[in-house]
Amino acid sequence: MDETPEREAVELRVHGISGVTAERILDHPIVVRVAGDTHAGFFRPRPGSGTAGGATDGVAVEAYRWGSLTAGAAVRTASMLLLLPFMLSNLAIWLRPPGNDRWGLLGVLCRLLAATLTATFVLAAVGVTLDLVGWQCVPYPGCRASRPYLAWLHALPTGPRLALLSIVPLLALRVVWAIGTRSARAFEGFGPSSTRPLPIERAESLAYADFWQDEQTTGWLRQLHVVLGIGTLNVALLAGITPGGAGAPGHDVLFGIAAGLLIVAVILLALPVPARARRLLRPLWAATVVVTVCCLGAATRADPAPVGLGKLPGYEGAAAGVVAAQGVLLVVLTVVTYTRQRAARDGERPVLRGLGTPIMAAAAVSVGAAFTATLVYRVADALDHGNIPDPIRPNPPVVGPLEPPVAYWWAALAGLAALLIGAAVTSATLLLSRRRRRRLAARITERDYPDVPAQDTHRLRLVRETIARSRITEEFGPVLVAFLLIASLGLATVAFDLIGIGPTQLADRLGGHGGAAAVFTAYVTDAGVWVISLLVISLLILGFRAYRSAQTRRVVAVLWDLGTFWPRTVHPFAPPCYAARAVPELARRITGFAARGPVVISGHSHGSVLAAATILQLPPSVLARVSLLTYGSPLQRTYARLYPAYLGPRTLRDLGGRIGWRWRNLWRDTDPIGGPIFPAGPGGAPPGVDIDTRLRDPRSLTIDPTDTVPPPIEGHWPYHTQAQYQLAVRELTDRSG
Repeated sequence: MDETPEREAVELRVHGISGVTAERILDHPIVVRVAGDTHAGFFRPRPGSGTAGGATDGVAVEAYRWGSLTAGAAVRTASMLLLLPFMLSNLAIWLRPPGNDRWGLLGVLCRLLAATLTATFVLAAVGVTLDLVGWQCVPYPGCRASRPYLAWLHALPTGPRLALLSIVPLLALRVVWAIGTRSARAFEGFGPSSTRPLPIERAESLAYADFWQDEQTTGWLRQLHVVLGIGTLNVALLAGITPGGAGAPGHDVLFGIAAGLLIVAVILLALPVPARARRLLRPLWAATVVVTVCCLGAATRADPAPVGLGKLPGYEGAAAGVVAAQGVLLVVLTVVTYTRQRAARDGERPVLRGLGTPIMAAAAVSVGAAFTATLVYRVADALDHGNIPDPIRPNPPVVGPLEPPVAYWWAALAGLAALLIGAAVTSATLLLSRRRRRRLAARITERDYPDVPAQDTHRLRLVRETIARSRITEEFGPVLVAFLLIASLGLATVAFDLIGIGPTQLADRLGGHGGAAAVFTAYVTDAGVWVISLLVISLLILGFRAYRSAQTRRVVAVLWDLGTFWPRTVHPFAPPCYAARAVPELARRITGFAARGPVVISGHSHGSVLAAATILQLPPSVLARVSLLTYGSPLQRTYARLYPAYLGPRTLRDLGGRIGWRWRNLWRDTDPIGGPIFPAGPGGAPPGVDIDTRLRDPRSLTIDPTDTVPPPIEGHWPYHTQAQYQLAVRELTDRSG
């Protein structure tokens, strides 16, 4: 039960990422929950056990702990690793440059790219079940030898066998659907549900009343993506049972209907206002169910036909077609994004020349390709008894070809090149920027510590290195641009995919048949397969560890804290948006406090982003008694640069104006994450308004006479232990009273 007094000043602390405990937020060993639940709650020191650490006299301290929304249930946190490509694709649209998009073109492109990821997911399951197992392995004695769990499938004709194995991709599609909906039920839907149609690109202002409510959009997209996934399976199944015209009559008509439903689903995904087409969902679902039943029935009744060498008919072309579509969409997305950012104001040009959207989209495609290639190759490797065949080194005829699609060979080679080039660019960037970062650190330490005793010079060098390392965050722009170029070049291999030429075949043609170039390329490609596989397997091990270890679960949750902050408006299988609960819940609690006295929202690190989003949702009657204290905040250093359309300079100025510039921000040069909110220059705070307060860190290089060690380098945490923190809380409380 909440025992908050009738009238009091409140400091409400909101923590950053990694799911810290309420005890650490309050710097107090004994706390009790006064509101909320096990997923997210409000905590205070137990009555009679003393005050919170860093508390200001006359101000009650309360903590909002939201970390369990992403690092709570073990199954939810571990299973979300499987949704990483979907999360990255959903994140891409939020990195777009500022400015209105008259036709919503960026949103359409991002949704179409997300649709290809769903198709990739289904094709991966089809590749393992229908292609590798049902088509390539079971017909050959050497492959099914010593495998009774596969031998019984040989008794089934080709059509019924493929129909039976089609259940596995359907179940896989159901699993990813269940993960998202089950996780969402844990904490979504906290705010009021909107009945208005939602566009693909939300209003740029986070003050939009229904900004964080994505249930309608996610539900609409989820149904369309399921239709898209089932349609992909139907087309693959029909192609498999009708090679060279063999099969029951009417397959061509059924194939045309299934392909038509796929096209309808893609068109609906591209509509700017989904609500206009909601009436088509029910008939689309009914048609999909009917066509799926007909496809399974047609496969069951298909005439027996001998299985030829090679892959499942149509599967190679489908995989290459999806990769080709991803390459085209990524190029168009890059061009559109770059064109839009040129219209931005000079003072609001985002980082990476505004290419954050295509870079994140390229990351989603790359991770999806890595997952797919790993799954297909590791299954093929297991079925092949350890061999990795390709056109240069085929298996014996009794074993069967067991060849994955050419697109995955190129993906493996491109993945290896991306890792090597990325590592080289990262090393070069850090080496080339080291001298500049050290010069900046030297100027800072000379200003802060002008007269340093000889015995403290080693301590001074340590502070310089800490400050220099804290500036690394700003140096990764070239690395991300290089990644976009590498990913684009990797997708450019679609030209070879479409004609079925793999890396070894290309090297064989260029270097002469049977030459050393082809063999060398084969081994390099194998290395790429293993490197990508090891990375993905390491990710799976991390997921297993997250299931068993709370500490690992908190580490994994850092990724979700950053990637699931924004609503799901692009891919419905992405992990749910925790801000859909955190922001309305904070707003409700603050509104109740403001009716009793002044409220200081104290946000550390990513908690400052949640605090800013909450203030933008508060009504004017509440804002009059609310002020903001941020520390270690990435608002300007990271979010304003990566998300300029939503948290850019204009949004930050609007935020300050809404609360009458009752805002203080504490930062340190040794902090690798936080920084000033309004650096000197145009576009900052109004004249005479001082928001940022720089804290010297460490406070001194010498040992205090009452201590035995020198003051520590505090960096990103803690801030509440310094006097400037209490002074800021006192000032803001007095101004909000």
